[in-house]
Formats: sequence, C-alpha cells, structure tokens
Amino acid sequence: MKEYDIIIIGSGSGTNLIEDALSHNKTVALIDRGPVGGTCLNVGCIPTKMIVYPADRIMEIREAKKLGISAEIREIDFTAIMERMRTTVRKSHDHIQAALEKAEDFDFYFGEAHFTGDYTVEVNNTTVKGKTIFLASGARPLIPQIKGIETIEYLTNDTALRLTSRPESMVIIGGGYIAAEFAHFFEAVGTKVTIIQRNKRLVPEEEPEVSDGLNSALSRRMAIHTNTEAIEVRQTGRVTTVTARERDSGKQREITAQHVLIAAGRKSNADVLMVGNSGIKTNEQGYIIVDDFFETTKKNIWAFGDAIGKKMFRHAANQEAELVWHNAIHGKKSKMNYLTVPHAVFSWPEIASVGLTEDQAVKLMGKQELLVGKAMYNDVARGEAMMETEGFAKAIVHRKSGKILGYHIIGPQASVLIQEVVNAMAADGNLWSVAKGIHIHPALSEVVLKPFGKLEEVGTPDS
Repeated sequence: MKEYDIIIIGSGSGTNLIEDALSHNKTVALIDRGPVGGTCLNVGCIPTKMIVYPADRIMEIREAKKLGISAEIREIDFTAIMERMRTTVRKSHDHIQAALEKAEDFDFYFGEAHFTGDYTVEVNNTTVKGKTIFLASGARPLIPQIKGIETIEYLTNDTALRLTSRPESMVIIGGGYIAAEFAHFFEAVGTKVTIIQRNKRLVPEEEPEVSDGLNSALSRRMAIHTNTEAIEVRQTGRVTTVTARERDSGKQREITAQHVLIAAGRKSNADVLMVGNSGIKTNEQGYIIVDDFFETTKKNIWAFGDAIGKKMFRHAANQEAELVWHNAIHGKKSKMNYLTVPHAVFSWPEIASVGLTEDQAVKLMGKQELLVGKAMYNDVARGEAMMETEGFAKAIVHRKSGKILGYHIIGPQASVLIQEVVNAMAADGNLWSVAKGIHIHPALSEVVLKPFGKLEEVGTPDS
C-alpha cells in the first residue's frame, strides 16, 4: 500500500489544490475516473454556453422585427454547432489529460475510486492511503423514479451534448436551470420542445416574478406544464411517450417526442465513493456533510464543490477550494460567504442573481427591516432603445444600514450587469457602493442603479 500526505479525488476544482500541495513539499496523489477536467469543462458550463451562444443569436434575429428589421434565418447547421463545441472541449480535455499523465511530481490514478477503510482508497485494484484527503468528486444527473424509465433511451445533460443530428421533438423532464438552458437551445435550432416540471414554477430557486418572467417568455416558444409530474414513459420504435399528471387536479396527458431529456437535478457521487467506509456521513439527499470549514465528519477528510451540494457552480467550487486548502493546511479557519456567490441562467431571457430572495429576507429579518426596489429595463434610455419591455432588476436592502441583501435580474446581459452588485456586496455590501459610481449614460448599466432609487416597504412575500 502506497501512502501519501495528500490524496485529491476529482479533477475539476480538485486540481486547484495540486500546486499548493507540491509547494509545501507534500506527496500527492490525484484520482479521477474521467473525463478529466470535471463537470464544468466536459458536460457543464463550457459546452452548454457554447451551444447557447448561437441560440441567442437566433433569438436576436427572430425578435429584430420589433425594431423595424426584417431578417430571415435560412439555415441552422446543427451538426456544425455541436461539433465546434465538442472540438473545443476535446482540445482542453486532451491537454489536461496529457499534463496529468506526464506529471512526474505527483501520481495520477485514472480510474474509479472507493473507500475501503479509514483514509484508505482503492483504485484500479491498487490501495492507497492518505493523511489528508480532499473530496471534489462532483455529481451526476439525478434520474427520477418514473415507471418505465429504465426501458427507454433517455438523454441527460451529459448525453445530449453528443447528439449529431437535430431532434425533431423533445420532452424535457425538469424545470431548473439545466432544463431552461437546454430548452432555449433546442427550440432555437428548430426542435419542438415540451417541458414537464414537477414544481409549480420554473427555476424555482429564483424570485417568483423572475420565474414568471421566464415562464412567460418560454411559453411563447414551447409547451410548458408546471405543477405536473411525469409518471410513466414508454418507447415504441424511435418515439417515446410520456404520461404526465397534474398534481392538483390529477388530470393526465400523454406527450410523444423523438427524445426525452432528463433534467431533474443532480446527485452527489459520494455513493460511488462509498464514503461511509471511512466514517464520512452524508445527508438525506446523499451529499457529503461538512462543517462551516468544509471538514467532513471524519477528521482530516475535507469536501467541497458539487459533492457537498451547496452552490453547485464552478466559480463557487473554485472559491471553496481556496478556503478548504487554508483551513486544512494552515489551520486558519475561514467560512465561505455564500451570500455573495452569484449565479446565472443562460436562457432567453437571461437570469442572474446574488444573495437572498425577498421571501428569504423576510423570513430571516422580518418585513419591517427591509426595503425592496424594482426597475424595468425600459426605465433607462438604453433599455427603451432596445424595446425591452419585460426585463427588470430587483434589489432587496436592509432598511437601516443600506446593506444589499439580494439582487435579481432578468433580461439582456443579466450575467454581466450583476457583477457590479456582486463586487459591492463583497466589499462593504452597501448600496452606496453602487450609487456613488458614475454610470455611463445612456448605457444598460444604468438599470443596475435604478432599483435603489425606487426602494419601498415590503408587501406580502411572493406577491
């Protein structure tokens, strides 16, 4: 059995720790079952945004008529769009793979790992032991319990990226950010899309009015059934039929499509790792339990990223990796401020958010402590020029201190506009950090400032 000072499981954000470990003269082993580079590079942020970008351009052309422009899309080369994406991912993946295999200063084990005892891991019939272990083992698509699901050839966000020809029709089971982004892409390239969402709202983690805005926009392009559960699937030849039931009325409907895409959430890979064999506990959803400093229930074993299920974004995992290293090695314990972790949904319209929703803020602090402001895109000159009538920005602020507690945007360039607020929240967190800055006129960035000039007392949550 070979022993190491440090074992890292997972080659996504887990690779962020290698250089630090080696600079401290630690013996290091990295274990990954592949594909190397983690979810973000291979089946997540990078490839999905590469296919969403053409979809955005398609939508701009479709909507140009409102600006007095008559434009026509003559052809959409689905195969070229997909191959461009795969080629880019393949180059990055191959570069990382080659670097890991050639590395002489640490050992790379390419295979599936599982714990066999305390601090002991088996991979490729080889047993290794680590004094300190970091788990960045990620997550995989969650497959819901639907009658007949094991008998059909369904897609996930992983396998949908392998398609070489455009589907004529598709049923997407799920309504979170993965579903929203794939629905936007496939409909834009010409697929007839139907969404079946168990929750009452699309992207249910967002502000209710943001969710409603996305539902309204996507409903003009596809069929959306919220508060509806897929209860059975069956495949006949190349056609799949989904039986769905409305959760309130019990009414059932059948929807047929060429493909079914499962986008019902993610599941931690902790079960594959058999973490219980090393005394590591998981919660009811299967995510690894960690304390405020990312240490698991087993001393000197740490976990972060999708494996712990907190903020499942690469930028969050990168920040967690930095903190977990210092907490584990330097002993200077620091907590992650999840309030300042932003996220975006690259649908059409785009969504971006940071901090608390209004309902969360009310439950945490009470209505009397809050002020809420909302501004439409067309409240500013640039938004009016764009004829953007539905997009808006919403701010949630602490009444006495002016501290920004949450900020939410739906509309063009939302993921870019939110950054000004994120930076302010990461500094002193006060709305004056945004308000004191001179904003270019007429630029879309003025919409970020506008809600702070419209702050009012809180009404009824979710109203």
